Amino acid sequence: MISENCIEIRNLSKTFHLDKKGVSIKDKLEALISRRHRPTLKALSNINLTVKKGEFLGIIGHNGSGKSTLLKLIIGAMNPDDGSSIKTEGKIIRLALGMGFDPNLTARDNIYLNGTILGLSFKQIGKKFDEIIDFAEIEKFVDTPVKFYSSGMASKLSFAVAMQAEADVFLIDEFFGDVGDEAFKAKSQKAFENNILAGKTIIHVTHSLSLIDERSDRILILENGEAKIYDESQEALDYYLNNTKPS
Repeated sequence: MISENCIEIRNLSKTFHLDKKGVSIKDKLEALISRRHRPTLKALSNINLTVKKGEFLGIIGHNGSGKSTLLKLIIGAMNPDDGSSIKTEGKIIRLALGMGFDPNLTARDNIYLNGTILGLSFKQIGKKFDEIIDFAEIEKFVDTPVKFYSSGMASKLSFAVAMQAEADVFLIDEFFGDVGDEAFKAKSQKAFENNILAGKTIIHVTHSLSLIDERSDRILILENGEAKIYDESQEALDYYLNNTKPS
């Protein structure tokens, strides 16, 4: 790993082997032994990418282009095809609004559950607990099951917990701070910039082209599992708008 880089990806491909619907148990057993007759889906093909420390990499692409698959491969949630290489340096966390929340649990329980998912100890969560509740503005509903929350309340709580994450690299699915009234949006934007963006490496998957244009140092466009990388946002957006189509 080169010191100025935190992620190096070489010849990355991912093929999914699909099960045919309606096949017999015998066919399924044979498929476990040999994959020759199983239909496949090539989600990513020969991706080469280097991400520098402190860089903001924006990723755009239509649904089914391989964006989420790429994030899962980077964080190690699934294995790539043989011959692929993914090297990472530092602590990597994937952030997504509501990820890991159990609607049947109270806010108190969900804070501890999600805090541990983010790598915090119970002691660390306890120290931050009041801060999280205050930020989310749910003081009166701490011990109410989240399933009784409005979508706005749940989003505020999720965002407040996510802001406690500590990592060198953040993988982000969409911007999750655009919730609540204007005052909360302003507060969440400031927290996002101070707690997540400042000095960190960001890989951000989003459909918001304005956000990509505003923040990205480079832009990765995924199209049918293949990658195009741009240093200039306007060039990337022009290509995306004029040449790519939903699959």
